[in-house]
Amino acid sequence: MPLPAPAASPVTDAYTRLTEVYPHLGVTELSPRDETPHGDGWVPVARLAESGADLDAFLAWDDEQVRRDYGQEARPDVLASFGLHRYAWPACLLFTVPWFLARRVPRFPVEHVAFQRTEGRLAVRVGAFACLPDDPAAGLPGARVVPDEEALRTEVRAAVAEHVEPVLGGFGPRMRRRGRALWGMATDEVVEGIWYIAQLLGEEQRARRELELLLPGATKPYVGSAAFREPTGPDGASPPTRDRVSCCMFYTLRPEDTCAGCPRVCATERKPKLTASVAG
Repeated sequence: MPLPAPAASPVTDAYTRLTEVYPHLGVTELSPRDETPHGDGWVPVARLAESGADLDAFLAWDDEQVRRDYGQEARPDVLASFGLHRYAWPACLLFTVPWFLARRVPRFPVEHVAFQRTEGRLAVRVGAFACLPDDPAAGLPGARVVPDEEALRTEVRAAVAEHVEPVLGGFGPRMRRRGRALWGMATDEVVEGIWYIAQLLGEEQRARRELELLLPGATKPYVGSAAFREPTGPDGASPPTRDRVSCCMFYTLRPEDTCAGCPRVCATERKPKLTASVAG
């Protein structure tokens, strides 16, 4: 179905900036009168959380992609892990980008979001949002004013968890993961999504500082922390990396390409991998 004309909201500018630096992802805001898009590759996210036929169709794309690009079949749990990542990475940006750029945190239950993966599109129904007392948007309908930056970080964690939890519930049984392992994946998606976008914005250092405060390591249900490190390469350079909480499962397709930050990599292997990464 054709998408409606975008509706303006307190987070519109942040989503516009996101698409400017990362054209592979676009966000359309729905008005209260607009239907949630469906068909033509669109899937309401609430249906993914149901773990039924819509999730089957969603993961069929990952199955086809793996067969095409790697010439082999992937295990069902690996396909589900890939599929979750390919949704959760952009979905977390719905919350972290407005927070990072405008200090505004929207709320999106799964019923208010649809995803078109082949075109890199999200459609959202903007309603409530949190902001700081000095924000010009503080008097707008739907605004929830919080007292300070730490309270706003709490809103980020809560908003992401509200959206992600039912999605994890839908994908989790197919991934053969539960609880801590699923929330470890969610932690990685939150950190690595906005970290990447911040690099495109030229604000990587600020993003790292912000993420270390957002996820210091004791913020349930999230698991672990931002965990940034700066390994020194052979030329003295020290670009940042991080230790992932979860494994992306790519090793099941290419064991030799396991990333240096993977929790499956032991300490004796990590340094050579990091050195090679920095040198590259």
